[in-house]
Amino acid sequence: MMKLKSILGLAFIAALFLSSCVVLSKKKYENLLSQRDSLNVGWEATKVKVQSLEEERSTLQADTADLHHKIADLNQQLANLNANYAALRSNSSSEINKLSDNLNKLSNNLREREAKLKEVEEILKKRDEATNALKEKLQKALLGFQASGLSVDIRNGKVYVSLMDKLLFDTGSIIIDSKGKQALKQLATVLNSQTDINIAVEGHTDNQKVGNLGQIKDNWDLSVLRATSVVRYLTETEKVDPHRLTATGKGEFQPKDPANTPEARSKNRRIEIVLSPKLDELYNLIK
Repeated sequence: MMKLKSILGLAFIAALFLSSCVVLSKKKYENLLSQRDSLNVGWEATKVKVQSLEEERSTLQADTADLHHKIADLNQQLANLNANYAALRSNSSSEINKLSDNLNKLSNNLREREAKLKEVEEILKKRDEATNALKEKLQKALLGFQASGLSVDIRNGKVYVSLMDKLLFDTGSIIIDSKGKQALKQLATVLNSQTDINIAVEGHTDNQKVGNLGQIKDNWDLSVLRATSVVRYLTETEKVDPHRLTATGKGEFQPKDPANTPEARSKNRRIEIVLSPKLDELYNLIK
């Protein structure tokens, strides 16, 4: 732009010099003036265009700098995303491995439990089969005493042989009479042939207070002493292994019939012999 301005100035000076040295015609002089005006207009237009180009250059420079910043930011974001993705993949792989290990452990545990459950079910099935078979044997062996107050039934996987007190004892007595001994003898025959059966002898009374019975003070005493009388007869006379037996007294507190009638009280005065198959296998499984 400065070079152009110098050229125009020199041209104008040359024109003045020439005009001072040479007499110009009016027409030539007007042409020179016209050329000068044209050069001035061109000069102004050029200045405007140059200024516009300078502004455009500044704008482009600012846009370029802004784009460089944005590109740098995007590159940083991309690097962060790549790092996060790598970390997520690493963590996901670790979590997947942990979940897989836990799943395998749970699966193994489930298989073990299912196997143990199957064993328990098999043992319980055998128990039920043994219990039903024992009930049938006892019913056959004691068939002649059922009309005298003896019954055999199954409760909670155990066989209950219930003998009313009149089948075994006189009123208020703890001594087993002859008819009771016959029933216990038949029972002992089955018990001695079934050595895998545990035997619990329970004495039960009604809710009437015990009268003057010497050493027997109350229904607790009466129930316990009757139970021990039965155990003593089975072990000493019928040779049932004493290690298999226990004797307990329940007094009046587990009545068979809660009604307060003579019939109900008669049912409640009883000896119950509870027979349960030994389940050592089952107990070992559930320890």
